[in-house]
Amino acid sequence: MTDAAQIIILFLIGCLAGFINVNAGGGSSLTLPALIFLGLESSVANGTNRIAILIQNIFAITSFKKEKVSDFKNSIILSLFTLPGAVVGALAAVRIDDLLFKRILGIVMIGIVLSIVLGKRGKQSSNTAPSQRPRWLLYASLFGIGFYGGFLQVGVGFLIMAALYHLMQTSLVRVNMHKVFIIFIYTIPALIIFISTGNVNWGLGLTLAAGNSLGAWWGARAAVKGGEKVIRIILIVAILIMAAKLLGTETLFLTR
Repeated sequence: MTDAAQIIILFLIGCLAGFINVNAGGGSSLTLPALIFLGLESSVANGTNRIAILIQNIFAITSFKKEKVSDFKNSIILSLFTLPGAVVGALAAVRIDDLLFKRILGIVMIGIVLSIVLGKRGKQSSNTAPSQRPRWLLYASLFGIGFYGGFLQVGVGFLIMAALYHLMQTSLVRVNMHKVFIIFIYTIPALIIFISTGNVNWGLGLTLAAGNSLGAWWGARAAVKGGEKVIRIILIVAILIMAAKLLGTETLFLTR
């Protein structure tokens, strides 16, 4: 594959991933394997993907703000609880064995698909959020989510959406608004750790970031204008994409 072909493919994958990330989650289940298939070691792919995640969420936050959907005060408070976990998770990610990381990635992706599909049973009406739970439970969950996001990132959007939707009394549109801000904040220290340990490919990272950013911009607009119905449709599409990967290319990880 030529360098030009790699750039085009990675940009297009980034566009799709950015759109999915903002509306549901799981976009990194496309981008992280793509980076590994292009020849990057798993730790470098993990770090390189963070460039796209960081820039993507800047565009998503800006787009939500333009659509008059923002709550920076609460978003910052929620984000701060993910920071300690994200730092510890990123430090663990740069030290883990390459093959073990790939196996963890495969298992996590299968778990994400199963949890989302099974979690659809008995859900509430799309216009009704669950009753608000104790704030300490939310903050404890965010610490754990921060660790997972710093370590792997794949599917973290689903975890944040589940935590915010089930532990706060808010709509899916506002959940997504908080989600992109939270991921933006905890990605900063995680990316610094990957950069300082030499686990970033800037060329591929910036190419992917360009695609992610475009997808995220339009994804935020679609989330606000389409509301919960659009988000749920995209969530289903994201699940199908991950399922297709798990039945095909993802198995290559574990046999190489």
